[in-house]
Amino acid sequence: MRTSDLHVDTSRSEVTDITDDAEAFVAGQGDGLLNVFAPHATAGVALMETGSGSERDLVDALRRLLPRDDRYKHRHGAAGHGADHLLPVIVSPSLTIPVRDGRLLLGTWQRVVLVDLNADNPRRTIRLSFVSG
Repeated sequence: MRTSDLHVDTSRSEVTDITDDAEAFVAGQGDGLLNVFAPHATAGVALMETGSGSERDLVDALRRLLPRDDRYKHRHGAAGHGADHLLPVIVSPSLTIPVRDGRLLLGTWQRVVLVDLNADNPRRTIRLSFVSG
């Protein structure tokens, strides 16, 4: 197994495309599985189309599902921070992607993204692990 940590600044975007980094990590590695893991209690990773407005649609949908107000029992941090701690229940903190000949087997429009609505912590780590058989 090969593992590496990717450091991501999310201060400019709530949905950050990390596909190019994931592709570079598996390049030349042969066949196997890539695990992408966000070791954070308030962030997740997903596969989605980017560049067509879907990022904003995702953020809008998550904000409707997880309003940023004082309804949460979890109350430290900025107003509505309790919602941040529910995000990984909806957007998983990990995903696994098949790799063939050192290339991610993604669909035509699929991209790997980090989803982070928590403005209190803009420095994130993504753990990439490649397992080959």
